[in-house]
Amino acid sequence: MTTGTESPIALPRHSVPGVRRRLVTLVGPAFVAAVAYIDPGNFATNFESGARFGYLLLWVVVLANIVAMLLQYLSAKLGVATGRSLPELCRETYRRPVVLGLWVQAEIVVIMTDVAELVGGAVALHLLFGLPMLTGGLMIAIGSFAVLSVRAAGQRGFEALIAGALAVVAAVFLYQTLTAGVDVGQAAGGLVPRLDGASSLMLAVGVVGATVMPHAVYLHSALTRERFAPGHGLGRKRLLRAQRMDVLVAMGVAGVINAAMLIAASGTLYGSGAEPTLAGAHAELAVTAGTSAATLFAVALLASGLASSSVGIRAGEIVMEGFLRRRIPLYTRRLAAIVPALVILGIGLDPTRALVLSQVVLSFGIPFALIPLVLLTRRKDLMGPWVNRRLTTAVAGCVALVVTALNAILVTQVFSG
Repeated sequence: MTTGTESPIALPRHSVPGVRRRLVTLVGPAFVAAVAYIDPGNFATNFESGARFGYLLLWVVVLANIVAMLLQYLSAKLGVATGRSLPELCRETYRRPVVLGLWVQAEIVVIMTDVAELVGGAVALHLLFGLPMLTGGLMIAIGSFAVLSVRAAGQRGFEALIAGALAVVAAVFLYQTLTAGVDVGQAAGGLVPRLDGASSLMLAVGVVGATVMPHAVYLHSALTRERFAPGHGLGRKRLLRAQRMDVLVAMGVAGVINAAMLIAASGTLYGSGAEPTLAGAHAELAVTAGTSAATLFAVALLASGLASSSVGIRAGEIVMEGFLRRRIPLYTRRLAAIVPALVILGIGLDPTRALVLSQVVLSFGIPFALIPLVLLTRRKDLMGPWVNRRLTTAVAGCVALVVTALNAILVTQVFSG
């Protein structure tokens, strides 16, 4: 690895002359990671938060997305600087028992992510076509393989498809926010940090778990590793600028979508007596905004489920390859997620409740991804000129402590009743 102030990084072969045009060719990995931040789990936590507490937890959504920007940037930088993914570096850095522990919790995170995506996609198909939940879950599983097949034809095509799904969800919720009758004053009040009892705390942790996605942190480092390799090309400063632009735009879009979800839910469902569920939101939208708005909601949920499910499959591959240096057939890995999701759908468990609980579980995986990320990106011997500034390390370390403390409080609340 070059250690000068301007480490050259190879550009993709299809890059063209001109700094600005070359920077555009570097955009993409963050958009794939960003889809994980608007998956069906986000729909469930944001809509339940808005339906039950109005704008109260809007500050959690905004703060979580700011944190996500920092984490995804660090992950992207790690992949470019070292040419390895976060799981690979963990395997090379830590003792075997630690690596195995990190792998087990990462697999649980990936499975919970896949469960949320399959359940959410099944709900969307049920709302759109009246399909049984079990049938819908199987169709989403099959559809996710179809989306992944695009990746075999080229990474850029896969990134474009995922970005298209992100655009669909963004357009739907921006429209619904504009038509929801937003109380600007109350929405601004939702930016003031506060909670309202244990229920709001659990939802706040769920929002964090749905927004700051551990599997996306693992994945992003692999995406940038695959895109760029040491060699001649764009200098370090310009590549860093491109990575920042990629993360800021992609995660900014995801953050706006998440905020729009909660605001739309607050304007449509809060105080209406409607059930704080995805089905309840769909039904209430049909009454208050018309069938077109309700249909758009279900379409956005379907696009989210399909796209994020494909991203989850890829993240699972990265986790196993990185931590264990092992690969298993894609269909075998998919069964590990399909079976729990189908059990949930088959026994008739409330889908929205299952989605929220899955996001709470995901929040427990955040420190296990974040702490190694911070420790590795602060190492000068590993990162060279890409090493974190002290302020960056301090902020990221504080984030890890806060998230860990939130989870500890949640555990205490659950076991104390």
